[in-house]
Amino acid sequence: MPESPDHTLLDRVFDVSIALKGIVGIAELVGGFALFFVNPEMIRQSLGWLTAHLLVGHDHSPLAMWFDHLADNLGTDATIFAAVYLILHGVIKVVLVWALLKQQLWAYPWMIVALVVFIIYQVYEILVHFTWAMVVLTLFDLFIVALTLREWQLHRESHAATRAAAPA
Repeated sequence: MPESPDHTLLDRVFDVSIALKGIVGIAELVGGFALFFVNPEMIRQSLGWLTAHLLVGHDHSPLAMWFDHLADNLGTDATIFAAVYLILHGVIKVVLVWALLKQQLWAYPWMIVALVVFIIYQVYEILVHFTWAMVVLTLFDLFIVALTLREWQLHRESHAATRAAAPA
């Protein structure tokens, strides 16, 4: 059966979206491991420098206030938590993205479950510490859940048709 242009476009959107998730997962892994080797005081000093030099005249902007808040709350425990969180988040994403790009059927429901868990946490964060960035990330994750559900259904149908056509 020939594929419709919409089908092909949605497949490409899915592949690109999943690849972006994989790139973010790799960045989370790198960042998480880097946090184990960086002193929290050094991070606080870097954030202070960013606020002082890049945000001159914008001391009360949301970005400057976020940097100040981040620096104030950054201690060894917070750094370790962030490192472990980023590493776990990154491993989950990289493994699932790799499996999805290889069209492994088991990965589709696991990606959906992982994204739903992340979305629940993100909604909590939105309610407690509202940011537009978190809203956009949550909407993107919801979009990927919908695309993953669609792709999973298509692949299940394709596998069922292949099994039905195979000689017994």
